[in-house]
Amino acid sequence: MRKMLAAVSRVLSGAAQKPSSRVLVASRNFANDATFEIKKCDLHRLEEGPPVTTVLTREDGLKYYRMMQTVHRMELKADQLYKQKIIRGFCHLCDGQEACCVGLEAGINPTDHLITAYRAHGFTFTRSLSVREILAELTGRRGGCAKGKGGSMHMYAKNFYGGNGIVGAQVPLGAGIALACKYNGKDEVCLTLYGDGAANQGQIFEAYNMAALWKLPCIFICENNRYGMGTSVERAAASTDYYKRGDFIPGLRVDGMDILCVPEATRFAAAYCRSGKGPILMELQTYRYHGHSMSDPGVSYRTREEIQEVRSKSDLIMLLKDKMVNSNLASVEELKEIDVEVRKEIEDAAQFATADPEPPLEELGHHIYSSDPPFEVRGANQWIKFKSVS
Repeated sequence: MRKMLAAVSRVLSGAAQKPSSRVLVASRNFANDATFEIKKCDLHRLEEGPPVTTVLTREDGLKYYRMMQTVHRMELKADQLYKQKIIRGFCHLCDGQEACCVGLEAGINPTDHLITAYRAHGFTFTRSLSVREILAELTGRRGGCAKGKGGSMHMYAKNFYGGNGIVGAQVPLGAGIALACKYNGKDEVCLTLYGDGAANQGQIFEAYNMAALWKLPCIFICENNRYGMGTSVERAAASTDYYKRGDFIPGLRVDGMDILCVPEATRFAAAYCRSGKGPILMELQTYRYHGHSMSDPGVSYRTREEIQEVRSKSDLIMLLKDKMVNSNLASVEELKEIDVEVRKEIEDAAQFATADPEPPLEELGHHIYSSDPPFEVRGANQWIKFKSVS
């Protein structure tokens, strides 16, 4: 009994001598907001552009930091699961480009729409899906956001139309979504994303033309990460001014590595579209740390030194962290706490994504249509039938 009491006493005294870091953070007086200068956007057919200063609140700063860290850690976990052969098939990671998905979402409303190409994990998260649903989809499990049938390139959420595997094919679809917004008389816009590698596709220019003719509320967004697969933009495009590619459509070039710059530019572009002026182009200058896909080591067409230089000088999470700490919007200890919480969330999600069962074979034909009565789908030969349930 004496030993037990002594042990309890030691624990209690230790707890009294080591207050949690949460208490220290709570007792510190942080600034509510801070004003920062941001890079001026290059403009095309626009007299004025987004502001060159922005106010960052402590609340928004912490939210941006947590979201970017979550996307970053989720992609690193996907890389690990792929190398363990738990994730199969195509897998395109977006670490390095976190300010694009987080910043674009910060500049629009939840009721607005977004469609992108196959580097879609970050957008799937910022459009409201959980890390658990995303990783389970990557591993092909029933708990995935598409019930394990879509994989890396085909994830969907409310007002998010995927992940699309055909290069550039999502751009006309985005123009169609914008047409629906205008036709239904809703004050909504559609963000239509594509990469620099898709920027030379003919269907993109056809979509530009129709969107301009009909003054559709569409923001065409080129995520220029400098390489289309393994080809640099300088080798692939006679003009690398992607924000000018719309010709008759106004455009702006944005620092896609700055989480403070992207939301301001997005708000500006969204306000332009909502005013009835028609479409606008945005070029986000960004950089991916991984290769094009998991089959690409990413160092055969660029040097390791180039990647390291971007990481050391322009890493978007590091830049936000420095700004917040130096402006007394957060402490190093508080941000480290967020890091720990994010890592735990990712680990828990990864455990679920590896333990959850795969969908049974009899569900192969399910969900072909959204609201049709059940019907049979032919399998690999005429004697195999699968039932399709909406």
